[in-house]
Amino acid sequence: MKRLNLTLGLIILFVIGGFTQDLISVADLSKELKNPEFIVVSGELETEYEKVHITGAVNVSYKAFFKPGDVEGLLVSNEDIAKILGNAGISEKKTIVLYDEGSMKYSGRLYFILKYMGAANVKVLDGGMEAWKAGRKPVTKNPSNVAKTTFNGKPNNALLASMADVKAAKGKADVVLVDSREAGEFKGVENKSPGHIPGAVNLDHTTLLDAKHQLKPKVEIEKLLAEKGITKDKNVILYCSTGVRASKEYLVLVSVLGYTKVKVYDNGLNEWKAAGNEIAK
Repeated sequence: MKRLNLTLGLIILFVIGGFTQDLISVADLSKELKNPEFIVVSGELETEYEKVHITGAVNVSYKAFFKPGDVEGLLVSNEDIAKILGNAGISEKKTIVLYDEGSMKYSGRLYFILKYMGAANVKVLDGGMEAWKAGRKPVTKNPSNVAKTTFNGKPNNALLASMADVKAAKGKADVVLVDSREAGEFKGVENKSPGHIPGAVNLDHTTLLDAKHQLKPKVEIEKLLAEKGITKDKNVILYCSTGVRASKEYLVLVSVLGYTKVKVYDNGLNEWKAAGNEIAK
């Protein structure tokens, strides 16, 4: 009886907490490959999808959502997002399982876009293609033929932070601005990076995964966040260059750790720099 009460208590706490664990394992996904209510989506570039992909998966590259223009990575319109998803056979009514090569960057990007667009049931394959191959699960080079559909999303602008929001956050103790890029980029010494937005702390997205490309234990991640002052009581604004790596950290903070006050400055450092704002090193 005590064990039953404990289980019910945990379930109630889980529901009240308002978050879900949106990671799915290789074993669990393999059981759903033929489930018509599931659709598996590769977030890789088309050239990578053509080399090999999970059997039955469709492809929507993370770059498909980049708006053409001088500032790389800005998100296309909501109408265009819905069209891209619908053309790939992705409906908000299905359980959508996302994966990439194992970095969780590209699957994380699609995760954030889908959550922003109002999709309720979105999962990310923990470990991506690397874990799928290690589990000897079915792969193919043949493209999947999935009928086009209509994606009826309800965009949630509350998930987005603007450049004005970032500027207004400066000096506020209840706000933490988080740069999700690699440490060398944050410092302005790698990948031609100019540096970072003043006042930001660096949470290198690569430090969240283990050697098998799977997410580290929650306890380890929570310790890392606490050391950087990224705590649940604060309003967290995530950014990178194009929204890709920040989206990965949105997945981890909101879905896995249950943070409730998280936004993504989606236009990121690329917009910040193009607007002539101050850059720190």
